[in-house]
Amino acid sequence: MEIAIIVEGKNDRSRLRRVLAEEVPIYCTFGTPGTSQIEMLRKQVGHKQAYVFTDNDSSGKRIRGMLRDVFPDAEHLYTRKGYPGVEKTPEEYLIEQLEKAGLEAYILYPAPEPASYDKNEF
Repeated sequence: MEIAIIVEGKNDRSRLRRVLAEEVPIYCTFGTPGTSQIEMLRKQVGHKQAYVFTDNDSSGKRIRGMLRDVFPDAEHLYTRKGYPGVEKTPEEYLIEQLEKAGLEAYILYPAPEPASYDKNEF
């Protein structure tokens, strides 16, 4: 399955890029999209499965509603209300939301931290 993710801005895209494989295209609305931006997004996404990941504020909800009309089969990912937008959402929470959407195959998981050796433990 080919997928595409739509976010509000380039900072959101940069944040998601840190936890998503390079092959996953991430498109921006660049704020509230006009008719030409919506048409460009429609062409860019094409036949890919769309995922919409906007901020959990009034602007993000408005954009989500507009995209719902254009991409009725899109899956919607949500950030927590306490976070000031996708760009400020902790990577762990972004990964959690991507996992809930079934996108594990595309997630770049952080390397586990090496176990520290404490000579006083033995």
